[in-house]
Amino acid sequence: MGRKLDPTQKVKRGPGRKARKQRGAEQELLRFLPPDPEDGARKLSGHARRRAAKRRIKAARPPTGKTAKVLQESPASSTESKSFVSFLQLLPIERAAQKQKRQDLSEEDSEEEEEDEEEEEEKEAPKQEETQETDLQLNVEADEHFVLPSGQEIEKEAAQPPDLQLVHQRIKDNIEVLQNFGTKREEGRSRQEYVTLLRQDLATYYSYSDFLIGKMMELFPLSELVDFLESNEVSRPVTLRTNTLKTRRRDLAQALINRGVNLDPLGKWSKTGLVVYDSSVPIGATPEYLAGHYMLQGASSLLPVMALAPQENERILDMCCAPGGKTSYIAQLMKNTGVILANDSNAERLQSVVGNLHRLGVTNVVVSRCDGRQFPKVLGGFDRVLLDAPCSGTGVIAKDPTVKTNKDEKDILRCAHLQKELILSAIDSVNAASETGGYIVYCTCSVTVEENEWVVDYALKKRNVRLVPTGLDFGKEGFVRFKERRFHPSLKSTRRFYPHTHNLDGFFVAKLKKFSNAIPVAPQEEEPAKEPGVPAAKENSAPAATATPLPTGKKQEGLKGAKKQTAKQVNSASTATKTQPQGESREKKQKKWALAARRGSFQKRPRPPKAAQPSPRGPRAQAGPGKKRRVPRNRQ
Repeated sequence: MGRKLDPTQKVKRGPGRKARKQRGAEQELLRFLPPDPEDGARKLSGHARRRAAKRRIKAARPPTGKTAKVLQESPASSTESKSFVSFLQLLPIERAAQKQKRQDLSEEDSEEEEEDEEEEEEKEAPKQEETQETDLQLNVEADEHFVLPSGQEIEKEAAQPPDLQLVHQRIKDNIEVLQNFGTKREEGRSRQEYVTLLRQDLATYYSYSDFLIGKMMELFPLSELVDFLESNEVSRPVTLRTNTLKTRRRDLAQALINRGVNLDPLGKWSKTGLVVYDSSVPIGATPEYLAGHYMLQGASSLLPVMALAPQENERILDMCCAPGGKTSYIAQLMKNTGVILANDSNAERLQSVVGNLHRLGVTNVVVSRCDGRQFPKVLGGFDRVLLDAPCSGTGVIAKDPTVKTNKDEKDILRCAHLQKELILSAIDSVNAASETGGYIVYCTCSVTVEENEWVVDYALKKRNVRLVPTGLDFGKEGFVRFKERRFHPSLKSTRRFYPHTHNLDGFFVAKLKKFSNAIPVAPQEEEPAKEPGVPAAKENSAPAATATPLPTGKKQEGLKGAKKQTAKQVNSASTATKTQPQGESREKKQKKWALAARRGSFQKRPRPPKAAQPSPRGPRAQAGPGKKRRVPRNRQ
């Protein structure tokens, strides 16, 4: 009985029943077999081995004719035939062992051949790389010269659906030419033609309006323009702010991780922010969210509150508070002390503010609905004011893609005008004598200069404020000069944030310090009364005489004096018109101002009879019949 075979280990064995039963007989038998006469011979390559095998097959066949005589004479053929005969005389096991030995030798030869081929490939690789580089250089040289499309080609493209791959490649080539315009431009073509084509292609490829893409081209250099537009096509990561009034960031992160949320800390600049990569549960409906442990809030909206730096027990105004993320963050930093007035002009948005404040456990906030432009008349004397002004939204295009097409120059100028009114109102609401405050933070989610630097520069001219550092370690400096405009040098302390550089929404933050509650008076222009030919004393005497209150008994005497003065005034105006015919329009304006001053001075007391007022037609104008009847009644 032989040994049983192990089914897991299959070893090549020779023919025969006993050979199949014996395990590893071929390997053991190789040690006792005589060495192969071909062992000492030179190792042949694969091609040589194939040729040798063909020779052996021919040698096994009986030769005929002339070849038989030649083979009988050649000693090599006789040795090969003898070796083949001896191979046939071996036992089957011995034959299998020799085959195994030859296979091992062939494997070694193949390994050596592979090594030789690898060495040859390594030697040939640099040559191939050189040839590829030369080919690439040739291709680049062929593609270097970017040619502007003709008018007919542009018309054909306009008539057909746009080929976005062609447009994208043309944008790249056009930017390369504009960056090195002196060497790569086409002869006879101006830079304006390249810029116009680039503007059209960008508007087509990224679906922007022609106005807005022009604004972006003015704002960013060509090296950053495409990066900014590409970043607006990708949404920003979901971020949340930990509510430290109820929990800690470490505990909140562990609780959310246990629910299958993949998150990380937002960054070194924030102690409460978390960024969420993916989640197996809806992040806005977890028990932690409903319990008020965190607030879904963009990372860029944390920056204005950090710049405001509210202190405990202060009076703070959030002028445009909806939906309540910044307001709750201020209350969190103040630890529910002091008073926060959260104001917004939209009643519907205030509902979300109230709901978030209740959910987050904020107790020091008073919610109001007033127009921010009229707020100093309502309440003032705050220590700090946060103004997140309404804007065009050019920094949050990733959230609202409709901004690409529905904004024009009128919208931006309308927003800028509203922002100027709001920032003056915010400055007037702050108490400059505050021991801990007197600060105003102005921020927008826009990247245009008209809504940011222009507004802050306007506030610096109209109020007693100055710019101070925001306290934010990162962000780009604000513009001091933009196109033909020149702003105050201190605008370098403002900060801009972009989606392609900071992975945040486009944002602008400025911090102002109020150093006086007095409102500076702008220098008044020269009044027309000071012009030559018009006596200023007589004109100023008329409003002064009418503004003084008269006793009841001497009312008629005062009216007579007013009649004489107004008659003199009209006579002087008529003489001035005769002497100076060119200044008629200015004198008419002067008369209107005098009449307006008189009417304003008589509003707080009973109006005199209309006969006392001078007629705008001149001194010869006569009163109507109704006026003649009233005069004798008054005398009676």
